[in-house]
Amino acid sequence: MNCLAPSILSADFTKLGEQLELLDRAGAQYVHIDVMDGSFVPSISYGMPVIKSVRSCTDRIFDVHLMIEEPIRYIDDFVDVGADLISVHVEACRHLDRTIHAIKDRGILAAAALNPATPLTELEYILPDLDMVLLMCVNPGFGGQKYIPYMTQKIRDLKEMIDRKGCQTDIEVDGGVKLDNVREILDAGANIIVAGSAVFQGDIEKNVEAFLQIMEA
Repeated sequence: MNCLAPSILSADFTKLGEQLELLDRAGAQYVHIDVMDGSFVPSISYGMPVIKSVRSCTDRIFDVHLMIEEPIRYIDDFVDVGADLISVHVEACRHLDRTIHAIKDRGILAAAALNPATPLTELEYILPDLDMVLLMCVNPGFGGQKYIPYMTQKIRDLKEMIDRKGCQTDIEVDGGVKLDNVREILDAGANIIVAGSAVFQGDIEKNVEAFLQIMEA
């Protein structure tokens, strides 16, 4: 099943609760929440208090993307404020296996994220334990960047790896996704689509509906 995960990094934080309700009404299945520490990536975003404050605004899947160093330190905190799925970067984990199982031990979904130039071989042994792989299609840390063209082949290669291993792992794509390239990304093998500015700039409900129309075709 193809699912849309609007990234609230592009939302208007003075109207965040209202905008989450618009996502609900339009039919978005996930809410993508980027947490940045200013160390693993240049920017600093929001943390546990913001997630806790908006958890009551929607029952959609809270897809929490940790762009932070050694995320294992904060797994319990993010679960406690309402995360349903946590993605951690292989580049940021000293012990990836331990971190993934710390997430799964809390009874939620676990994902590994890869930066654009990080090879898929980093996932070779952990893939059967993952519920999802998040492929960054821009270098993380800032919204509004352009999709890196070679990522389409990387999505295809990941899909082939998943099929070869007989896994049921979702593929999420984040970065530079627009209405004019989402079909290409889906055709390559992705099934969970993160979109930020393409959803939150303009009419949110119409933007979500436009994405879902392509994704459900």
